[in-house]
Amino acid sequence: MTPASNRAQNGPEWRGRLFDIIFETDTHRGARAFDLVLIVIILASVIVVMLDSVETIAASHHQLLYVLEWIFTVLFTIEYAARLASVQSKRRYALSFFGIIDLLAIIPTYLSLLLPGSEYLAIIRVLRVLRVFRVLKLVRYLGEARILARAMAASRYRIIVFLITVVTMVVVLGSFMYLIEGEDAGFTSIPAAVYWAVVTLTTVGFGDITPNTAVGQFLASVIMLMGYGMIAVPTGIVSVELAYAAHAAGQTGGAPGTRDNVCTACRTGGHDSDARFCKKCGGTVIAIAPEG
Repeated sequence: MTPASNRAQNGPEWRGRLFDIIFETDTHRGARAFDLVLIVIILASVIVVMLDSVETIAASHHQLLYVLEWIFTVLFTIEYAARLASVQSKRRYALSFFGIIDLLAIIPTYLSLLLPGSEYLAIIRVLRVLRVFRVLKLVRYLGEARILARAMAASRYRIIVFLITVVTMVVVLGSFMYLIEGEDAGFTSIPAAVYWAVVTLTTVGFGDITPNTAVGQFLASVIMLMGYGMIAVPTGIVSVELAYAAHAAGQTGGAPGTRDNVCTACRTGGHDSDARFCKKCGGTVIAIAPEG
């Protein structure tokens, strides 16, 4: 989203009007209609790309889908050019998140002229639907996303330790299964056995490799049960950090002046009001409202 500060100050009057229509959803009457129509076109173009990948549909309607794809691409190209023409700093828009997405939305179709099949990369256009946050005034919910991001960041070390533990387990268990079952059961190598252990531990169970011996089946059963138990570990880690992050953001309605500075790593409290790092372990300190 390009801020109003990128509005062209000099130049023809049409440029300012074009900027208002394209970027000023909250202040220009026609801008909201423009964004809504744009989102509909984006969704329609994504549906066309998806349908063209279905063999039975493509066989009977390929020509229609091909024409529609080029129509959408031309419309997006015109829109991208209009965005560049209306802003004061073209470089700033072109290198912004939405500027890059807008460009990537039109490249695949043109690229397909040289590399057949690359037109399916146009599915990236679905990212442009993120503009709906601005159109439907959902930007206020981005604060909730920031709380979730803080919780994920605070729990990253515990999650890393958890993942290292899981990786170690699947390597050991996969190696055991390779020794128990051998190549006759499909465990042709330790990497193949580790792959089976990952699939089994995550409770996916493709069934492409299965143990035949009683010992192997017993070990597989243990791994499956461990997989169900391990689902709760990362969930619990993130849930705790999410609660702390919500407290820090004032989500629990704590009264002003009653917050305590608590370390996110060791949970030690009582830090100075301006403390950023824990005096005990060096972890990040956040302010939370005490319970009760």
